Amino acid sequence: MGFHCCAILWKVLLTVGLVLFYYCFSIGITFYNKWLLKRFHLPLFMTMVHLLMIYLLSAVCRELIACYNGRTRVMLLWTDYLKKVAPTALATALDIGLSNWSFLYITVSLYTMTKSSAVLFILFFSLLFKLEEARAGLILVVLLISGGLFMFTFKATQFDTEGFLLVLAASCLGGVRWTLTQILMQKAELGLQNPIDAMFHLQPLMFLSLFPLFLGIEGLHLTTSEQLFRSHDTHGLVVLLSTLCAGGLLAFGLGYSEFLLVSKTSSLTLSIAGIFKELCVLLLATHLLGDEMSLVNWLGFAVCICGIALHVALKSTYAKGSETHKLHRAERSTDMELLLLGREDEEDEET
Repeated sequence: MGFHCCAILWKVLLTVGLVLFYYCFSIGITFYNKWLLKRFHLPLFMTMVHLLMIYLLSAVCRELIACYNGRTRVMLLWTDYLKKVAPTALATALDIGLSNWSFLYITVSLYTMTKSSAVLFILFFSLLFKLEEARAGLILVVLLISGGLFMFTFKATQFDTEGFLLVLAASCLGGVRWTLTQILMQKAELGLQNPIDAMFHLQPLMFLSLFPLFLGIEGLHLTTSEQLFRSHDTHGLVVLLSTLCAGGLLAFGLGYSEFLLVSKTSSLTLSIAGIFKELCVLLLATHLLGDEMSLVNWLGFAVCICGIALHVALKSTYAKGSETHKLHRAERSTDMELLLLGREDEEDEET
């Protein structure tokens, strides 16, 4: 009994530790990017630095894992790389780029609330790609989340249309991104089940996908910026580049912490942790950044959270139902095999 209690306690402590580890990177990068973009108004360039950092760190991790295991890591052929990875990379790059861009215009609370609408787009594209089945519960989820988002933005004192449209577009692309990522990582023949390998293959195409947008919007501003190429302060330039690279470390840590949490617990734990994370972000935004939220805004957030919680519960129930159905099918299959074996034995005895 004592050993069993210790095992349960250890599992609880491990889960709490992993959730806190995930919160550090997820909440940290949100406030870090908002803080940085108040001083450095080139969000797409910042995103490209992050992509470069993630690629370099992923490459180093792959080499360390290969040395430890003694096995070479997966390297996709160009045909598979361009046909199967490129769409995911494009959607992911635009999602991250537009999300960071929106920080120039909107508050952290409005960003967090609008990004939670990504569940709507994930559901839509999951139905489109037949990863989910249309059910009555999903309609209720859509109504709750969309209604909560409307209440949150209704008569908001710090509402900005341009920033809201940017983050809403990012949420839509996020739905495409996570749907394609699920398809990509479920293809066993590609060998990208490990997120380190997935990040390594995604980053170069993400960089190239975002580069034309960056060049057209921020290229001239970057070349004439006194913070970078025209800087006369070497110390300030080093501090700025170090700050941008620190954001890249947070971005890499976020991807790795999500993988660690899912691999050691479950995707359901990550979903539930994400709900409480959004609440933490809103509370911190109101206390630290002075974001203003009315009673209607808080009610809208509560309605949206109910929709997300219902979505998590439906997914959990559906997953358990699928496992039970598979178990029953396996039991029936085993019983049939035993019955056939019994008949064969009887026939052998008669012979």
